[in-house]
Amino acid sequence: MYKLLYADEQGRMFDYAMAAVGRTGERLVEILDEDITPLPQGASLVLLPGSTPVGIGGSGAFKLLEQSPAGGPARAVGALLPQGYTRTLLPGYRRRETLPLPLMGYAAVAWREDRVYVAAVRTDNPDPWDPRHYNSRDLKKMVQERLETVPKNRLVKHLAHCALDYSCYTAQNVFYARWEGGLPISPTCNARCLGCISLQPAQCCPSPQSRLNFSPTLEEAAEVAMHHLRHAPDGIISFGQGCEGEPSLAAEKISAVIRTVRRETGQGTINMNSNAGYTRGVKEICTAGLDSMRVSLISARENVYNAYYRPRDYRLADVARSIRIARERGVYVSLNLLVLPGLNDLDTELKALTEFIIRNDVKQVQLRNLNIDPDYFWSHINSEGEILGVLRFVDELQNIQGLDVGNFTKPVGK
Repeated sequence: MYKLLYADEQGRMFDYAMAAVGRTGERLVEILDEDITPLPQGASLVLLPGSTPVGIGGSGAFKLLEQSPAGGPARAVGALLPQGYTRTLLPGYRRRETLPLPLMGYAAVAWREDRVYVAAVRTDNPDPWDPRHYNSRDLKKMVQERLETVPKNRLVKHLAHCALDYSCYTAQNVFYARWEGGLPISPTCNARCLGCISLQPAQCCPSPQSRLNFSPTLEEAAEVAMHHLRHAPDGIISFGQGCEGEPSLAAEKISAVIRTVRRETGQGTINMNSNAGYTRGVKEICTAGLDSMRVSLISARENVYNAYYRPRDYRLADVARSIRIARERGVYVSLNLLVLPGLNDLDTELKALTEFIIRNDVKQVQLRNLNIDPDYFWSHINSEGEILGVLRFVDELQNIQGLDVGNFTKPVGK
């Protein structure tokens, strides 16, 4: 039996003699062998504010653990996964508060034979995004040296803030000069995503980072891109970061940056993370020489898509058209699929997604654990069908001919 793991008011964690419980959609379920893996390196255990843990008692019924045997109220615990892992179940709990949980990707946890387990499956090589590669002792010095090299570049200053204050890995990679580096451009957006991590209404969950509040010049952006692509091993420069809006709305500037950079170097991969709703902008950027595009998607069903993204002036059909235009121009297209157990693994969702992938010639699906309070999510989203389970969902995607399934953007051609 996987035992319930909980915390007391001081954050100390204990196991308890009830079977551990997870959640899929709005349903509580017992955690079983196939759901779970030992807590991987880089994962972290967190308290779920205002949440009471649920276990399965001796009678086989779900039961709240309201009081810690050590005294005081018991608190629900979850895990935040490192990149490369996809969660299979959400934590099992009941909320005592109405304010939504912070925007994080909580996974269920359990205790067995002196080890912590988490409801997750490995879906990519996690090493490039392992926390041990980041927040090194020399990072602050490297940031300062770069700032001194280009003291007037506001974009470098913004990335320095993201790297040091938010521990953003793509921002840090700009200063480490390696792998995928972020290049935020657009402060505006054409969607109002429920789980937006840079802009939320005051009555909702607080954003974990602030949004870019200026529009970088061509020179500022080109300097960052050029330096990274020339010096970074397996270098990728990515427009469309968590600290900005929709990059295709800045199509004229991004196209100019791409052309400027490609006149000087053919090295590395130029990528854009986009909702792909502004087809005209996507077409312009792809024509300028974009190498890869990662398109954010939560569902290939119109009603679910609209309920989450709340697009201002585009539809899911525009997203599909943008993808086809990109593929016609030789751009490698992946989906940044926002994954929530009990949603994407519905049979209805899987069928629609499979048809979308095949019809639009998508080359890769990147599984991304959705950062959101599940109760808040399900109060806004309605999707019906049979829950197949995340493991079967992943397996079905892997069986689509010619489709790569993982978690990361990779250099084109590698």
